[in-house]
Amino acid sequence: MLSILLIPALNDNYIYLLHESDGGETAVVDPAVSSPVLDVLQQQGWQLDYIFNTHHHSDHVGANLQLKQLTGCKIIGAAADKARIPGIDMEVKEGDFIQLGNHSFQIMDTPGHTLGHIVYYCADSQALFCGDTLFSLGCGRLFEGSAEQMWHSLQKLKTLPAETRVYCAHEYTAANGRFALSVDPDNSRLRQRIAQVAELRQQNLPTLPSTIGLELATNPFFRGHDASIRRNIGTTEQTDVAVFSKLRLIKDQFQ
Repeated sequence: MLSILLIPALNDNYIYLLHESDGGETAVVDPAVSSPVLDVLQQQGWQLDYIFNTHHHSDHVGANLQLKQLTGCKIIGAAADKARIPGIDMEVKEGDFIQLGNHSFQIMDTPGHTLGHIVYYCADSQALFCGDTLFSLGCGRLFEGSAEQMWHSLQKLKTLPAETRVYCAHEYTAANGRFALSVDPDNSRLRQRIAQVAELRQQNLPTLPSTIGLELATNPFFRGHDASIRRNIGTTEQTDVAVFSKLRLIKDQFQ
């Protein structure tokens, strides 16, 4: 069995601690800071074996070296970005698989937010750790990659089973929901989701994980084919990539 613990960090980051009970192996996904990770490890009585990095930004790799020094863990990251992943031990790329005990994680290259971004997909646990590529009701900004690259990356994630749980790295759902509603106002499922999010945030609870099925129904960056969204942003005759590019541009300027 794979246990997944959500650890809030910084202002809106989520760090994920994964523990495989049969073999007793433990990994942490995108550790921004070390202290909350070390606290939970001590509380649970777990030894850290691996760090899974999705990309090089400091709020995802900030604790790499300290955790490695204190625990002797191995750091896994993108081969394409090895120069920017502190302490990297194992380089992975599209199509590779890594093991955490009895659980296998498929690596997917998802450039767009950064050029070397990867995600980790565990089919048997129906879990996707997607960093800043996919957010609940949104997607990552294009800091290094192109709109076409990010669009192709999102297409990979759209094909995952609908029940796949989406563990993204930030609590952006409420803000993303306001934008989503501005371009998809007639989506009743989206309105329902936004109401659920508001209730959770009022209780200071996380809105994650989402699911691929829920994102297919409510995330405008998954729904650029939708005729109403296209009409609302004035792109009825354009390609899917062009629609995505305009959505991303509008979102970047959204207040």
